[in-house]
Amino acid sequence: MRDAQESRPAEPPVHVAIIMDGNGRWAKARGLPRTAGHKKGVEAVRRTVEAARELGIGYLTIFSFSSENWRRPQEEVSDLMGLLRFYLRSEIAELHKAGIRLRVIGERERLSPEIVGLIENAEQTTAGNRTMTLVVALSYGSRQEMVAAARRLAEEAKAGRIDPAAIDEQAFTARLFTADIPDPDLIIRTSGEQRLSNFLLWQSAYAEFVFTDTLWPDFTKRDLEAAIEEFHRRERRFGATTAGSR
Repeated sequence: MRDAQESRPAEPPVHVAIIMDGNGRWAKARGLPRTAGHKKGVEAVRRTVEAARELGIGYLTIFSFSSENWRRPQEEVSDLMGLLRFYLRSEIAELHKAGIRLRVIGERERLSPEIVGLIENAEQTTAGNRTMTLVVALSYGSRQEMVAAARRLAEEAKAGRIDPAAIDEQAFTARLFTADIPDPDLIIRTSGEQRLSNFLLWQSAYAEFVFTDTLWPDFTKRDLEAAIEEFHRRERRFGATTAGSR
């Protein structure tokens, strides 16, 4: 009986989050403009979403555009926004067909009304899907998210809608963009960099991290599987101890 249990494949992590890094380096290594790397990165997004669905992952979050990315050259930002519009127009039907729900988190007020409209339409179209949830962090910064949550709590306390003494982790979490999304179990960053870059700082308190040298445009299902295999080799204690540990 024990052998049968040991041979049973491990359950995939419920929530995997990915910092997609390396588009620019991928393009530079080939003597191509950065835009070419971003276009290849979109292809990697398609592959990874399909791979995550096949592997039974419940939530996949991708860090597509940070609050800091607005400081990039205007031409590059325009190209990225163009790719985003293309993705929202061309991929939603496929996501819907595959039973994937789309959620977008971030500061929408910094986006154009056209893109906000495309996002809202995509979220409404896929709202009832249950196979997997794809969360796109767009115009997103975790520090800004936490400041906004703290501001909401302060305003509610000032208005008498919440007792300051009742503010706890749950109250704070409920006012984040990710209020109804489980915390990530596994965070992957591509391209060899080993930092969070203002991504899901609160939510990643007990996440496992896997860093890969693979540049994002080259990321495949096998890379995702390798990260999950590494995840399963970790012992997750959430601050507690196990027998024999110190």
